[in-house]
Amino acid sequence: MATPQSEAIASTLFFTVLGITVVTYLLRGLSLFSFLPGGILWILLLLSIGTGVFYGIEKTRRF
Repeated sequence: MATPQSEAIASTLFFTVLGITVVTYLLRGLSLFSFLPGGILWILLLLSIGTGVFYGIEKTRRF
C-alpha cells in the first residue's frame, strides 16, 4: 500500500486541481472569465488528467 502521507498529498492535489478546473470552466461558460484564452482551459484539463493518473498510481502502489 502507498504510505498514507503520499496518498493524502496526491488526493489533495488531484481534487484541488480538479475543483479549480471545474470552477474555471463554469465561470468561463457564464462569461465571467471570458477573458481567459482557451489554452488555459486545456492546460488545466491536462493537469487534472495528469494529477488523476498520479493519484491512481499512488493509490494502487504497494510497499
